[in-house]
Parts: sequence; C-alpha cells; structure tokens
Amino acid sequence: MGFVPAADGGTRSLTLSHYNGWMPLPLIEFQNVTVQRGERIVLENVTLSIAQGEHVALLGPNGSGKSTLIKTISRELYPRLKEEPWSLRILGRDRWHLFDLRHHLGLVSNDWMQMCTRDYSGYEIVLSGHFGSVGIWPNHEVTAPMEAKARQVMELLEIAHLAERYTNEMSSGEARRILIGRALVHDPQALVLDEPTTSLDLRATHELREILRKLAAVGISIIMVTHHLPDIIPEIRRVVLFREGRVYRDGPKENVLAADTLSELFGLPVEVLERAGYYHVL
Repeated sequence: MGFVPAADGGTRSLTLSHYNGWMPLPLIEFQNVTVQRGERIVLENVTLSIAQGEHVALLGPNGSGKSTLIKTISRELYPRLKEEPWSLRILGRDRWHLFDLRHHLGLVSNDWMQMCTRDYSGYEIVLSGHFGSVGIWPNHEVTAPMEAKARQVMELLEIAHLAERYTNEMSSGEARRILIGRALVHDPQALVLDEPTTSLDLRATHELREILRKLAAVGISIIMVTHHLPDIIPEIRRVVLFREGRVYRDGPKENVLAADTLSELFGLPVEVLERAGYYHVL
C-alpha cells in the first residue's frame, strides 16, 4: 500500500506535547472537503474537527453523507481536488501509509462485516486484524504477542467463547463483536463505527451498546455513524448532524438532539425523549 495523495506537500509531526504551550493535535480534521461519486457531490465543503479522546456521533438521514465521511477518513474515497484550499488530516498528517493508520483508527463497517462472515473461526478473524486480511494465510508470521493480544481483546469484548466457532455460524451480534475485536488488536486510539446496530435484534443491540460503553470507559474514542438516536451511548457528548452532504448542526448532545432540529432534519414532526442518558424519537 502506498501513501495517500495530499492537498499540499506539507506534513506535521504525529504528536505534540502538552508541555511548552503545545496543544494536542486533532484526531481528525476536515477543512473545506468535497467528495464526488460519479456525477453526484456527496460531501460538500465539509469542515469538521474531532479531538483526541472525544466521543462523537454523526447522525443524519440515509444519503446525507455520513458513511461517505467515514470512507474518506479510511481512504476508501478521496476528496475532490479543487482550486480553493482544502485539507484532510489525521493527527496532523495528511499523508499516511494505510497500514500505519490502523494503529490510530479501528474501522468497523458493514462492508467488512460481509467480507469477514466466512469459513473462519472467530479467533482467526480477530487475529487477522494484525495483517489487515480476512483470515490467516500461509505467508503470515503469527507471533506469540499477536496471539496473546487477540485473546486479550476477545476477553475484553466478552467473546472468548466464540474463538473456535465459524463466523458464518454466529448471530449478527456475535459476528459484529468479532469484527470489533479485529479492529482493536492494534490498540487504536479510536474506534470508527458505521451503523453498528444494523440487522441486530433488541438483545444484540443492547449488548453491543454495553460493549461500546465499556470501550469508552477504558479510553478508546468512539466515533459513530448512525441514524438511530438510541445508538448514541451516554458517553457520547457531541453530535454532528448531516444533511445533503453538509454539516447541518454540531454541538453538545443535549442542544443538538432537540425536537425542532430533528423534525427539520428528517422532514417529519418528532418528539424527543431522554431517559437514563439515552435519547429516543417518538
């Protein structure tokens, strides 16, 4: 894998100290980013910054640009080159070797869900995260620390009992946690989730949300794309609303998740109920 094209040739150092007046770099920083797919503009002039250690939900209707934003962060899609200045930086750098990026951002998407639900055991899928592959291949040199890390992650996610089970024999909720484990073997700073509760039943949805709360408690940033308010766990304090490829609202959860704002966003009258730190639409 090569380096990612940049808007300009400059780069900045990966980390800055709190000392000597320096402030930590943003984890993710978009400045005036536009993404085009075919003839359609799917993100338009997006400016967004997410701090290291921050938990953020990206919320909006289908087709509003949320998943495109995630694919742009993971370098599956690239911003459109424009005459006006733009930039997309992760930890201050606009050029990354994609394998190195996995040490900072662990991606869990439905695309990966489809790829990883095959004739591999849960343990093999988690372990294969070290190599960026699906399953372990003959050319992979598996070390004892890699194996220990895979087991440790499975214990953390409460899926050690799935180690020998084939992923195509698991429930959707079990397979989703296996995929999260695959993303966590690199000890990323942040877990980036695209519609994490899609296809999950009520029990599996509840269990996944509890696991995400557990991960947030141990210091892993949660960056979540969703259109379901109850997916926004209490630890997520900031919500960014997307509409037609643009940032529509951005701010504290209790301000952004207001009935009038969500009614306008989704184009129908809604009421919002908050209960035990979770928000629901009525």
